[in-house]
Amino acid sequence: MAGRLFFSLCTMVVLSAGHTYAQEVDPAFRNTQLSSPRVVESYKKYNDSLSRDFKKKNIAYPPKDIYLRAFKSQNELELWARNSESSEYKLIKIYHVCAISGQLGPKRMRGDRQVPEGEYFIQEFNTKSDYYLSLLLSYPNYSDQVLGKEQLGGDIYIHGGCVTIGCLPMTNDGIQEIYTLCLSARLNGEENIPVHIFPTRLTKSGMAYLNREFSKEPAKLQFWEELKIGYDYFEKYHKLLPVMYSPEGKYVD
Repeated sequence: MAGRLFFSLCTMVVLSAGHTYAQEVDPAFRNTQLSSPRVVESYKKYNDSLSRDFKKKNIAYPPKDIYLRAFKSQNELELWARNSESSEYKLIKIYHVCAISGQLGPKRMRGDRQVPEGEYFIQEFNTKSDYYLSLLLSYPNYSDQVLGKEQLGGDIYIHGGCVTIGCLPMTNDGIQEIYTLCLSARLNGEENIPVHIFPTRLTKSGMAYLNREFSKEPAKLQFWEELKIGYDYFEKYHKLLPVMYSPEGKYVD
């Protein structure tokens, strides 16, 4: 079968490397995942096609280094991958996010129905989700904790079921493929898979749209300017900057 399953502190207070690579995967985690009927079904259904997708891009599969990038306005989730830390990411494919709740802008409190915006990573693989399979994101991050309200909420997932009050929902087929992909990367050593969520593509026209539509919301505009630094760097080099924050919770990539 093709493809095996598987701070400088200075003035900054937090640095999230985005990537850490495990020498060995916890056997309990591996066994729990690979004994799940939903995971086994998903793997059988999508692992070979994923292997072919990666082969077309000359990227090894199962992957060692993947990156997910979401755009709320476009309802898109991009999959990028590379073979080594020194190489550039290549776009493998784009998934459709089948629903979005809330408005453009970061999530600042429990119950606001907002999909978070910012730089996160996959924190948990849930084989028993009410929405078929789900991947927990590391919301709230340091920026969210500093800038959010007292009750921040949580439990933000990429999941199936195509319904949402703040998550990134896919169809069940979509989450089967994405879960297979992310689990393969995790079992191949990528401990923290980065997931960055943007309001829209932060191009010149995208920023013009945001500045026009949200001219009376300077806090949002400032926040998007912070995200744009990392966005622009990735667009130019196809590499990720380390995730860093100021003591005030600003992104300082």
